[in-house]
Formats: sequence, C-alpha cells, structure tokens
Amino acid sequence: MNLPASLFSTTWHWIAAALALLVLYQSVLKAPWKRLSQGTQLNLLLGFVIGLGLTWSLKAGVKPGLNLHMLGAMAVTLTLGPRLAIIALALTLSVITLNGSVEWQAWPINFMLMAVLPVMIAHGIHRFVVRYLPAHFFVFIFVVGFAGSALTIMLQGAITSAAMVLSGAYPATFLINEYLPYFLFLGFAEGWLSGALITVMVIYRPEWVVAFDDRRYLWNK
Repeated sequence: MNLPASLFSTTWHWIAAALALLVLYQSVLKAPWKRLSQGTQLNLLLGFVIGLGLTWSLKAGVKPGLNLHMLGAMAVTLTLGPRLAIIALALTLSVITLNGSVEWQAWPINFMLMAVLPVMIAHGIHRFVVRYLPAHFFVFIFVVGFAGSALTIMLQGAITSAAMVLSGAYPATFLINEYLPYFLFLGFAEGWLSGALITVMVIYRPEWVVAFDDRRYLWNK
C-alpha cells in the first residue's frame, strides 16, 4: 500500500518524520557496510531496490492508500540482514517517490509502515524460529521463507490498517470487510514468491543469504 499524505494529519507526519530520521540514523550508523564490498551483497541490494521498485509501483486498488502489492520484506531481510534491509527498502521507497507513486510529504509515514515495520516483523519471525524451532533446513525454508513471508505481509497490512483507523482515514468496518481479506490472498502469493526466491538462493548461492548458516542447518544432519 502506498499511503497518500491526505490520509493522515500533520501530527502523524511529524511523528513519522522524527521516527524515520531516528531509524535511518541508527541504520546508517550500525549497518554492516563492509559486507557490501564482499562478494555480491551490493549487487543484491541494488537488485532488490530495482525489482521491488517495480513491484511497489503497481496500483491495484479502489481507494487512496488501499492498493495492494507484494513487499518482499522477508526475502530482503534474510538476504541482507535487518539494517541493510531497511536501507534497501528506504531506497526502494525513494525510487517510487521519484516516479510519482508516493508523495514526498508522505515518505516518512510510508517508510515506517512499508519498510521499517515489515522488516521488524520479518526479523522477529526469524529470531523466533531460530530460538524455538529445530535447526533444520526445511524449517528455515518452509517456516521462515514461505510461511514467514506470508505472515509478514499479513501482519503489516493489519497494523497499517489499524493506523488508518486511528488516523480517521477509514472506518474499521470498511477495512475489515472490504480490504483486509485480500491480504490472505496477497500473503499466499508473497509466501510462494519470496519463499521460492530464498530457496533458490540457499540451494545455489547460500553465501548470499546472511541469515542462513551452513553449520546450523546442514552440518551433521
């Protein structure tokens, strides 16, 4: 969803701008920049920016801010790590802002809800699986890659919809009946595409996926 500025009050935009500056500062300060000089990580980051920029530019929706598109948050988080993922999605959002899909004044709130929020959800799901589920290759692929991708976009849609209700943009009954059900289908598509992408990279180029540890998932199995 690409949220127009008109859906939120000035207060919302100022709060989002302050939070966005804080998150960007922390991400830039603590991101593992050295990793981009090794192997193909920089190419992967730029590839995600271009690919997701095209995906996020899609406008399948009937009302402002209620368009649907895949996020790719789990794939980029597993591949680059959470801090570089936030930076990659910030660049993606800037690309679609330059092409007119998002208003500049709405950049901060879209950044918080379309970049920071899904990356936090994706990273949280991954950490939960690592801590509580067996260290098995298929757990990483199916639970994190497939199911985790679907759950990430569904939770992001629910939380963003809650923000629109709190801002007074749309009534809760309308979003629950006419908008949120579509996230079930979107989650299915996101799960399969992102999960398939992670699977291919883990099988053929495991070094591209920083969240995948050969010693944890493959050794002595």
